[in-house]
Amino acid sequence: MGLFDGLPVPKDKEYLRDDLENVDESWTVARFDSLPHVVHILTSKDRETEIQALKDQSDIVEEVVDEVVQTYHGGFNRAIQNYSQILRLFSESTQSIRTLKVDLGNAKRVIGARNKQLHQLWYRSMTLRHIISLLDQIENIAKVPARINKLIDDHQFYAAVQLHVQSARMLEREGLQTVGALQDVRSELTKLRGVLFYKVLEALHAHLYNTGEYSSATPSMDEKDDVIPTTTVAAFSMNNSQSLSRRTRLQKGDSHVGASGFASSVDGGSSYDGHDDDGTLDIQDGADNNGKDMKNIPRLPTWLSESTPDEFVETMRKSESLPHVKYLQTMVECLCMLGKVAAAGAIICQRLRPTIHEIITSKIKAQADYVNSSRPGVGQAARTATTGLHYVKGQLQSYQLPKQKQKNGTLLAGTLLAVSPVSPVMAPMGAAQSAAKELLDSILDAIVRIFDNHVVVGELLESKSSQQAPMNTPKSMVAEISGNPDSEASRDTGGYTIGFSMTVLQSECQQLICEILRATPEAASADAAVQTARLANKTPSKEKREDGLTFAFRFTDATLSVPSQGLQGRNRKGQNVQEGYGSASLLPEQGIYLAASVYRPVLQFTDKIALMLPEKYSQLGNDGLLAFVENFVKDHFLPTMFVDYRKGVQQAISSPAAFRPRANPAAAYSPSVSKGRPVLQGLLTIDFLAKEVLGWAQAMPKFSGDLVKHVQTFLERTYERCRASYTEAVLEKQSYMLIGRHDIDNLMRRHPASACLPTSLAQANADGHVTGTDAETDGIELEMSELLMKLRPIKQESLIRDNNKLILLASLSDSLEYIAESIERFGNASGKASDQVENDVKPTPFHHKRSSSLPPKDLASFAEDYRKLAIDCLKVLRVEMQLETVFDMQVMATREYLEDQDAEEPDDYVISLITQITRRDEVIAPFIAPQKRNYVFGGICGVASHASIKALAEMKRINLFGVQQICRNTIALEQALSAIPSINSESVQTKLDHVRTYYELLNMPVEALLAFITEHDRLFTPIEYYNLLKVQVPGREVPDDAKARMADILPI
Repeated sequence: MGLFDGLPVPKDKEYLRDDLENVDESWTVARFDSLPHVVHILTSKDRETEIQALKDQSDIVEEVVDEVVQTYHGGFNRAIQNYSQILRLFSESTQSIRTLKVDLGNAKRVIGARNKQLHQLWYRSMTLRHIISLLDQIENIAKVPARINKLIDDHQFYAAVQLHVQSARMLEREGLQTVGALQDVRSELTKLRGVLFYKVLEALHAHLYNTGEYSSATPSMDEKDDVIPTTTVAAFSMNNSQSLSRRTRLQKGDSHVGASGFASSVDGGSSYDGHDDDGTLDIQDGADNNGKDMKNIPRLPTWLSESTPDEFVETMRKSESLPHVKYLQTMVECLCMLGKVAAAGAIICQRLRPTIHEIITSKIKAQADYVNSSRPGVGQAARTATTGLHYVKGQLQSYQLPKQKQKNGTLLAGTLLAVSPVSPVMAPMGAAQSAAKELLDSILDAIVRIFDNHVVVGELLESKSSQQAPMNTPKSMVAEISGNPDSEASRDTGGYTIGFSMTVLQSECQQLICEILRATPEAASADAAVQTARLANKTPSKEKREDGLTFAFRFTDATLSVPSQGLQGRNRKGQNVQEGYGSASLLPEQGIYLAASVYRPVLQFTDKIALMLPEKYSQLGNDGLLAFVENFVKDHFLPTMFVDYRKGVQQAISSPAAFRPRANPAAAYSPSVSKGRPVLQGLLTIDFLAKEVLGWAQAMPKFSGDLVKHVQTFLERTYERCRASYTEAVLEKQSYMLIGRHDIDNLMRRHPASACLPTSLAQANADGHVTGTDAETDGIELEMSELLMKLRPIKQESLIRDNNKLILLASLSDSLEYIAESIERFGNASGKASDQVENDVKPTPFHHKRSSSLPPKDLASFAEDYRKLAIDCLKVLRVEMQLETVFDMQVMATREYLEDQDAEEPDDYVISLITQITRRDEVIAPFIAPQKRNYVFGGICGVASHASIKALAEMKRINLFGVQQICRNTIALEQALSAIPSINSESVQTKLDHVRTYYELLNMPVEALLAFITEHDRLFTPIEYYNLLKVQVPGREVPDDAKARMADILPI
């Protein structure tokens, strides 16, 4: 910024500013020295020019000064005039103050002379005003009863209580106590206090049990089980040290109402000038939906619309709680203002049990009426089964009861149900289980929502009780209800606490469960006295029991005997027994097996309750309804079920028909049981029972360990019975002994045909390189044939000639494989069920466990055992068919084939073998799968071909007709084996063509034979070629050097 930028130079004279800038800086310094400039002019050559330049600069400066003076001259004049005016005003004010002081002094002297008279007039005026105020108050108080009645009729209970408390306090003021005209008003207010109390209590009672005008909407029955009420609570406390519930501690808008709140409402004044617009929008208040602005404006609840603004009203306006929670808070505040906290608690205690009983009964009756009306003319069991109730299926959705009719006319479902200890209705997915679970879900959900309200009211009452002493409540009644007269908090609330309400609610639920289960008094609670003592912190000697069922949660109300309609307790004095809930009208059946459907709803109920309980009551959840159900399941349900199913298993495996194959099976094998798979009846029944037991395990994950062990127990017994049946069929038979030999077993494992065996062995074979080339397969079959040929002569007694035993082995193999697959399926299901159990929860001790030093087996091990036995059955059948072939073919080596005519029919031994194979294929085909059938009969062709070729080495003579006879035998055998659908006909043709080719070489001359050997040296083995020269063929000349020449071609 330049030195002269601030000068007030007009725009038309901006050149002056530039001229000033051109002035040398030496002329503008603070300490100006003129000597240098004088010397410069005197020494200058052109003095006139220098002087003229200085004159020009002087003119510029004077012109700028003129502009500045013209600009600021008016301001200077006005400032001087203002200062003159200020001085004049100060002078006048000083003179006025002097005059005022004189006047004040005169007034003081005049007023001092009249002081006493003025004081008397002022006191009289105040007295008259007070009299007028009292008269106005008397007139207003006389109208209070009518106003209170009107507010009660309009359900404005808080406004009515406010007016009542305010009027009562006004009547206690000095000056109104002696007014006789107000005695009637006092009497009416006293009566209205009682009316208000019962009206407020009735409204509180209705909203406690979700039947009031502002109660939360009842959720539908289709809601998920894990939905937990999200009601929030605003805790009103004055220096409250009580521990609040988890939900309450999470409340956003905690409010605190102090004693000043009551004083302001009583005196009719308030720290608020009017209704504030900031508050919480009341859902039930009906917001105006016509304008967008109205939707976001919070409004006061309707039940507080006529109340006097105070701290509580403002808190309700700003509260974010749900409408029914705010209504409960309002009713509790009314009771506190009336001083009726203890009396209200006592009455709530009296009405709690009968109300809960009535709610449960009414819900059951309503559901039963709905079922009856929606299914007119249908039987009770059928009606319940079609109500749309759904059971938790989980992994057991594939479990279905076989209802298909067998081909022989017997109903398989009837056979299975005869062994099962429960009816179809009571089965894990039966109608009774579904109905019981849905019923409990509905009732326990209603109980949870009711308990949510009790938590709100209980915390508020405990908070208010610390602010006032119990009024109008006899101490004896409080002690009787509370069950613990030493509890100060219990006395202050009339015996009503959150713990008491939870105890009664769970007690009623326990009674309902016992009715559903038809539990006996002993079965209901064997150690109720100990549990009751632990809950009440007393010694077990002071037990409180009821005749009949003894409950662990009735210690707080066991002695309550308040005459009330619907409240009928059971005690030692023989009062009328409380009637049941009528669950039999809704459930097709009742009984101990419904414990499975009871467990999961109770578990979810306990989790929801635990989230609602304040910390100081959290211990009560450990000894509640869930503990009762778990003890009942552990001590009564599981032992009963184990005994019943043990009997069913014993009956299933000991029945004569258990391991008897079907008399008239289907013509073709079916892989599905529903379509006629011929699973043995005993194993099918065991599978049915195992699925039922695992169905119980799915419903009760905590006890799945015990149930799975029980399944393992009767799977083990069934396996032993199957093993015994298998041993009985193969005892002292050569095939049974051969499969135990290591060399035979190794060859069978290496053979590619073993790939069709059940999974475990197929996996082992995959590891052992089962698949191979045709040459490797032929080598394995050759080794197998040589081992079997070494067993000659085979006796008939060492073979299984009874086709019934072969059918049994085939059916047993297929049935064992079916059971193994089933074990793996429900083993996976039970494993997933056990994963749901908490890590810190250990399975209950298993009863009737066998003592053994062996480690416990899991279901997978049992499946492996069943599969191995199924494989053994197939191995025995395969080896038995091969031995049968060797047995019939061994005759071939003992005879001479010197026939005198062309062959027309095969030999008798071939006919016998073909007949035997054909018959066995017919009887076995319906009992095993085609792949297994191929495995059983697939080894016959290889053994027969190798046996036919080996037989030549033992023959002495054979003619051309004998060769034709052998060829005829192979053709007949080929036709018979090719007729079996599961056998590869191309493989049969190739192997038997190989036999015919071998024997047809006998028709060649020796020279032609040697030439053939030269060209096909690998078609047969050297020994087989050598045997062609060794046997005597009439009409064929064998040179002496023939063997030597063959040795040159085929080194032996």
